[in-house]
Amino acid sequence: MRAVLQRVSEASVTVEGRTIASIGPGLVVLLGVTHTDGPAQVRWLARKVRDVRILREERSVGDVGAPVLVVSQFTLYGDARKGRRPTWQAAAPGPVSEPLYEAFCAELTALGVTVERGIFGADMSVALVNDGPTTLLLEAAEAERTG
Repeated sequence: MRAVLQRVSEASVTVEGRTIASIGPGLVVLLGVTHTDGPAQVRWLARKVRDVRILREERSVGDVGAPVLVVSQFTLYGDARKGRRPTWQAAAPGPVSEPLYEAFCAELTALGVTVERGIFGADMSVALVNDGPTTLLLEAAEAERTG
């Protein structure tokens, strides 16, 4: 599982001209799922997102109660090393990734985080004001090595 975290002063998701989610100061999480991901990666990544000290004054979402906007993004597993067209083979298909996306959002909520979300598989417009700018890439594959 991969997540791009962006500290934002505001963010929103629009689908077909309608705003379906928005947050003020907090985090946007762009979430990608690969074929080998499962519950261990979901748990590890949700805890990491809640606890990582990426907000101002070295605080975490869990420290200050900041909201998180989660957007599914299979393109995080795109590979453009060869040729001119990326391949998406490392991205898990919808029937695998959608339940893990939902589980990730549910795990964050269970950890006390306010979660807003995009619509899985929809053509979304994501607007955000990156605060800092501050952006961080997390890999949940580490869950297998570090617990």
